[in-house]
Amino acid sequence: MGRTIKPDWINTILWISSVLIFLFIYVPMIVVVIYSFNGEAVNSFPITSWSVKWYAVLLHDAALLNALKNSIIVAFFGTLIGLLLGIPAAFAVDRFRFPGKVVFERIVLLPMILPGIITGVALMSVFVMFRIDLSLFTILIGHGTFLIAVVMTQVYARLKRIDRSIEEASMDLGASRLKTFFLVTLPIIKTAVIGATLLSITLSLDEIAVSYFLTGRSLTLPVQIWAMLRRGITPEVNAISTLIFVFSVIMIVIVTRLSREDAD
Repeated sequence: MGRTIKPDWINTILWISSVLIFLFIYVPMIVVVIYSFNGEAVNSFPITSWSVKWYAVLLHDAALLNALKNSIIVAFFGTLIGLLLGIPAAFAVDRFRFPGKVVFERIVLLPMILPGIITGVALMSVFVMFRIDLSLFTILIGHGTFLIAVVMTQVYARLKRIDRSIEEASMDLGASRLKTFFLVTLPIIKTAVIGATLLSITLSLDEIAVSYFLTGRSLTLPVQIWAMLRRGITPEVNAISTLIFVFSVIMIVIVTRLSREDAD
């Protein structure tokens, strides 16, 4: 049977729908980017003067800079936790059979599937029960829980596509399992590992629900911005939001390109 060709009017509707969806998602962010260059202290349209002074003001805002430092620390160590536990978990699910394997897969993925507010409240209850003070450490644990699932899914998907005969050939030639992992397996899955790392950093920097419930005196950047928004949207918020948006887009583009190379 020949391939079904959609009528032109259906293609037109699909194209228009796609454009409208993208506009609905990205126009608000574009507005924030534009207002970050507004020379006035109050957001108003049309913009009468253009300036980058709010980016300079941002560099002297101690609270925002401290929150940014906290977010970078949490993103770095949270991603490290995700890599150290997520990669072995992916290998365990892909290479071994053990009782409760299906249950294990579901439990590991649960923090990524559940809404962040549920994860945050659950972890906060546990910390309170064990009399652990909420701090940057508790935020780190919270981020690590769902980043393990992020890393595991990315690496597991790549492991499923590996030709196992390559690893078997390496071991037949005298290489140990550990040597085979570092010289054969790891180079094959490195794009998935790099992509999982960048995606984890991006998700951690943008996470607010889990951070909000686990934060103490040390605020992360999203929570600090949320606190600032209670007093109204200021040009500094527009500036930092623009920087986060640009960084996130760059990371997502890199992850997408790595995923395509991995698929090829």
